[in-house]
This record gives sequence, structure tokens and C-alpha cells, in this order.
Amino acid sequence: MTTTQLFRISPLTAALVIALAIPTSGWAANAEHAKDTKDAHTSDDNETVITVTAPATSPLEIASLLKTPRQPVPASDGSDYLKTIPGFSQIRNGGTNGDPVFRGMFGSRLRMLIDDSEILGSCGGRMDAPSSYISPENYDVLSLVKGPQTVLWGPGNSAGTIRFERTRPQFEHVGAQGNVSTVVGSNRRWDGNADLSIGNEQGYIRLIGNKSRANDYKDGDGNRVPSRWDKWNTDIALGWTPDKNTLLELNAGQGDGEARYATRMMDGAKFKRKSFGVRFEKSNIGEVFDKFETNFYYNYTDHVMDNYSMRHSGMKMVSEPDRLTMGGRMMGTWIWEDFKLQGGADMQTNTRRTNTNNTTKFKGNEHGWMKDARFHDYGIFGELTWDATEQSKVIGGARLDRATVYKYATQQERKEILPAGFIRVEHHLKNTPVMFYAGVGYTERFPDYWELFSGKAGTNAFTDIKAEKTTQLDIGAQYNDSQLKGWISAYLGKVNDFILFDYSNQNPAHNVNATIMGGETGIAYKFNDHWKTDASLAYSWAQNTTSHRPLPQIPPLEARFGLTWEHGDWTSSGLLRLVNSQHRVAINEGNVVGKDFDSSKGFAILSANSAYQVTKNIQISAGIDNIFDKTYSEHLNLAGNQDFGYPGDTVVNEPGRTYWARVNVKF
Repeated sequence: MTTTQLFRISPLTAALVIALAIPTSGWAANAEHAKDTKDAHTSDDNETVITVTAPATSPLEIASLLKTPRQPVPASDGSDYLKTIPGFSQIRNGGTNGDPVFRGMFGSRLRMLIDDSEILGSCGGRMDAPSSYISPENYDVLSLVKGPQTVLWGPGNSAGTIRFERTRPQFEHVGAQGNVSTVVGSNRRWDGNADLSIGNEQGYIRLIGNKSRANDYKDGDGNRVPSRWDKWNTDIALGWTPDKNTLLELNAGQGDGEARYATRMMDGAKFKRKSFGVRFEKSNIGEVFDKFETNFYYNYTDHVMDNYSMRHSGMKMVSEPDRLTMGGRMMGTWIWEDFKLQGGADMQTNTRRTNTNNTTKFKGNEHGWMKDARFHDYGIFGELTWDATEQSKVIGGARLDRATVYKYATQQERKEILPAGFIRVEHHLKNTPVMFYAGVGYTERFPDYWELFSGKAGTNAFTDIKAEKTTQLDIGAQYNDSQLKGWISAYLGKVNDFILFDYSNQNPAHNVNATIMGGETGIAYKFNDHWKTDASLAYSWAQNTTSHRPLPQIPPLEARFGLTWEHGDWTSSGLLRLVNSQHRVAINEGNVVGKDFDSSKGFAILSANSAYQVTKNIQISAGIDNIFDKTYSEHLNLAGNQDFGYPGDTVVNEPGRTYWARVNVKF
């Protein structure tokens, strides 16, 4: 960055930078933990803007409040929010609907749940990734378990398990509680979010809705990047609580939207969602059998892609796939002496179809909706926690799944048995604020729809692609006292039959063996009552041991630094994000969404924000992202589309300087 570029900021920007102070924070906005958040709302009357999300009770587990403001500009989807967690990055689609990547691992290696249910996109190229249907502020708590270190939430979660959860509204008398927020920003960004609960000690009604839209953004050079979106969601939950230990809840929701992409040959003209669910929980049942919980869900997505409703094109194209996902689980908890056992069963079935009446390639041969794939999974699991001593605990688990997939075009079926398990030791050093853990896990991941059926996978994928088998060691440590907090989590894994896409081959999808390793670390130090600083570092490394070359789509080394000033009702903070160059690439290799087509340059981005607690229930926050209007692009880049003047080997730049403001009201 030259001196001229450094000081190339407008008077408005300069004034805002001074007002926002410059100094990062975000760790104070963490929830204590996500394990028991179903029981009550977690709140912080003086929340700071999230810039880095830090661990809760263990470096292995992350918990964060989703209604707290964050920087960069408050998230429009689940993937956007996850970027605040060290180790996460995303493959940008456009202005919204990116695809999350954790430790370089992508897709179904990273399970994403919403209130313990799963919603799956239907596009063969993951234009509507599962995170596209998640509006973060419609939920209360985000929790993450890194690596294959839990078996409670489905099979094959080799990279990690993410849960977007809603907490249970609680009322002692007739009353109302809720949260309303709005965001305005550059590029005509506008968000409106409302979350209202009405009830008494016998039950509640919860209404949730949001609307989010933005125009195309401009990069640091002032060039417009096609990226506008407009989306909405609404949900309702009816809960019956005859006593404090019992909950029966019915919920339903729907949503839709549109988004255009500089990175694709078509845009998303429809992202329709319909969801239904039922949940039952009973706690404090007996001296040993403590809790029983069960839930069943129905999630439907209907997605339309075309190249004419949001852009101009000579030859019109359209495609309409859909996906119906249904499933459920039941789990019991037993507690006796120093042991806790959680065990149960879960299942899921999902069917993917294409509407031939609304798809270009079937014109002249329309038959309505045609099925192409059906998946089934049935699993049993158990996880045991042993409090071996006052300072130590041992956690172990195992699960067994039976996975089946049916291909309608050829009437072929595949069936596999998938084992998984882990064991972990956690220890707190006596009379010190230090804890550490070490665990080893194994999981097998059945190939997903995109790896078996996508046109990019090739014609032989259904029969030739094997299940992935991951063995991973996870270790970490944490120091936590009133002034200094520090943590580190690291991993080393061996992946047999890693599913890789090589676009130089006629059948891109194939299996290789791989070694993966890396980790995340962070530190926060409180100088005094007004000043504190924090920093985090994330690194991922992966090697294709079959071909003796790097694995593709691995994000580079990334660091975040900051300094926060707090005084009374004011909080000001800043974020310096440093990203290294990435030269470990595998040209023309990747996944169903992106591929490596070049090495990438490093960059530094400075952002700032300020928040003011007007009253106990009203907060105003504002920020500037990319203060110096830097022109830059992320290494994980989908590349462009010729329709918008971006050849396939040209990166798409990130947004330039962006202003935003947020008002949040609690009641």
C-alpha cells in the first residue's frame, strides 16, 4: 500500500475513523457455553461488537451470541457470520450466500444444523449452500465442536459440527420479550429483524422475521461487482410448558429471496424454503434417567436459477431443482455418580428432483418433476463423560450409521455401514487457570449429492467414489484469568479416500489419500478497566500424499489484531486483519464449487466500529469496513463468469470501503 493510497480517504471517512476510535474486541460477547442454552435466553446488557469469536469453556468448542452486532458489516447469512471464528473462511458467491470452509475442509465435512435439524440446498453447484437459508439473527446461539470430537449430531462430521440454536423463552407471568434491530449501510444495504415472544408459565408463542437486501458492491478501485440480493424469512414457534421440566414445541417457517453473482453463469431467482418441526423435552425425570428429548423435522427448498431475470443474456437459460429433507432424533441422558451417558438414534431421508417444465435442457421433453437421487441414513450413537477426578474428565463416544443412496436414472443403489468414534481427555491443572485436552477421533463420511450426482463430478462418480475415512488427533490448551486469556487448538489428521475434483480429467471426482494439519490460537489481555487487546491466528496445511502435491482450496495464514476502549456506555474498537499470500496450490483442482487457478497475494484490512448503550435496552453501533478502500481478493475465490466480464481465471475482488450502522432494541 503506497503512502498515497494510505491517505486516500474522504473527509467523511476520516471523521468517522476518529469518532470510532480505531481500537478490536468481541470476546466479551461470547456466551458462556452453548450446551444448556435451550433452557434460557443468554443476554449481555452492554454488548460489544464482535470482531473475533473466541472459545468458551474449551478451545475445542466455540459459543457465540447471534444477536450481538459484529464486524465486518452484520451478516446476511450463516456463512458470512462464521467468518468471525478463527479457522473459518468462505468461497464467495456474490454479496451473499457464500459457502463456508473450516480448516480448508468444505461441504458435508462440516455439518450445519438449525435447531437440531438439517436443511440441504438443491443446486448441483451449491449456489444455494445450506448456509444460504440461515439468517443468523433468527437464532440466539451459535456453537461449534471442532473435528470428529462428538457423535451426537449425525455422521461424517470430519471438520466440525455447527449448530444454530434458538433458546427457550421463559415466563413467570403473562408478558412479552423480544428483540428488534435494523441495519443500514453502503450499497443501499438494509436489514430488518424482529423476534417477539408472548407467553406465561404455561407456554409461549414466538414470532421471528427478517428482511435483508443490498445492491451490487464496489471494490477498492470503484468497479461494480454484480452481487445484489433481496431475501426474507419468517418463523413461528408454539411452546407448551406445563412445568419447568417439560417442553412441547411446534414450529414452522418459510422464506425466499434472489441473488445475482459475478461468479456464475446464472443467478438465483428463487430460494424458497418451507420448514416444519416438532420437539419434546423432559428433564429431571429420575435419579439416574435424567432427560429425554426428541425432535422431528421437514425442510423443503425450491431453487430457481436463470440468466435473464437479474442480468442480460442472449440465450436464455433456466433450471429449477428442489430438495426435501426429513429426519428426526431421540436421545436420553443418564447420570449416576461420576458418569453421564447420552445415547439415542437418528435418521434422515432426502430426495432431490428437477422440474423439467422449467429447465432448459429438458425443453421439448417435459415430464414435470423428475427425481434423480434419494438418500437415507439411520444411526445409533452414545457418548459417555466420566469425571475421573476433580480436575480431569474423559469423554468418549461411538456411532454406527447405515447409509443408502438410490440413483433414479440408472436404478442403481449403494449401501454402506459407517462407523465413527472418539476419545478425549480434558484436564484442569490444580490451583491454576490452565486446562488442556487431547483427543483422537475417527469418522467415515458417505459421499454427498454434489460428489455423486453433480455434472461436475463426472459420469462414473456414483459407482467409483468411495467414502472418506478420517483419523484425527486434536490437542489444545487454555489459560483463563481475570486479566489474561489465551488458547490454542491444533490438529493432525490422515484422510484416506479424500474426495477431490480434478478438472483436467474427464471424470473430475476421484479419491486420494491426504494429510491435514494446522490450528488456531488467540490471546486477550485487559490492561485496565478501559483498555484491552486481543489477537488470533489461524493456519491450515494439507497435502495430497497420493500425488505428492498440496491439496487445493486451502486458505492462507490469517491473523487478527485489535485494541478496545470502553468507558461507561461507550465502546470503540478496531480490527486489523492480516492475510498471508498462498503459494501452496494445486492448479485446476478443487471441489464442486471452486478450484485453484492461481496463487494469491497477501493483504491487510483495517476496520473500526463504535457502540453506544443509549439505555439498558437500546444500543446503537456503527462501523467502517476496509477503511483505506483496499482492492483485494480472497484466496478461496470462485472466479468470474464471462457474462459479467470476468473470465474464469480472473479473481473477483472483495468489497471496498463500506459504512454501516445498526440499532438494536430489547424488551
